[in-house]
Amino acid sequence: VGEAIEELGLSDNVIGVAPVGCSVFAYNYFNCDMYEAAHGRAPAVATGIKRVHTGTCVFTYQGDGDLASIGTNEIVHAAHRGEKLTVIFINNAIYGMTGGQMAPTTLVGQKTTTSPYGRSEEWSGAPIKVCEMLSQIPGTYYAERVALNTTANILKAKKAITKAFKYQMEGHGLSIVEVLSTCPTNWGMSPVEALKWLEDNMIPYYPLGVYKDKGAE
Repeated sequence: VGEAIEELGLSDNVIGVAPVGCSVFAYNYFNCDMYEAAHGRAPAVATGIKRVHTGTCVFTYQGDGDLASIGTNEIVHAAHRGEKLTVIFINNAIYGMTGGQMAPTTLVGQKTTTSPYGRSEEWSGAPIKVCEMLSQIPGTYYAERVALNTTANILKAKKAITKAFKYQMEGHGLSIVEVLSTCPTNWGMSPVEALKWLEDNMIPYYPLGVYKDKGAE
């Protein structure tokens, strides 16, 4: 995200929104103006900022518990309104900051502190596929899922994030880049094991690729 902002020359014309959650301290790592939002409310806060500062690049940086659980209504309605925002959505299939509870993106069978025997689809439903869902909304301009498990995929992630920022600055509707990431601590794995688990389990359920790109139509 930082590299894309810098390379696009947006460093002095960008505002980020970090909600409560795993990204709560994101403002310590971005050298730009940042706002703190209540849990799940980043798209609403970003909407207000963008509508006031129409020429500024505005982005949210959200985890899966934040965006896909408590903030589902915010992101869905922001997409329906076609808000000119860039959403960076980090999916590590678990509530990372609060102790490793089951998230809406937790895979069936995956063990967490609140699903110690593994997630049951009968009890908890199927994991939410955010890119697929948002791509069906007319106001969504661009939706792509990427992963951070290999160098090649990291480069693809940067390319997708750069494209999302470009689309916003061209005046288009909401763009979302879903980023599959690991959480070795709460998964109870080493970093290397976590990368392998992401490849073997997350990518098959959350396939990588472009789900909507109006700019390419």
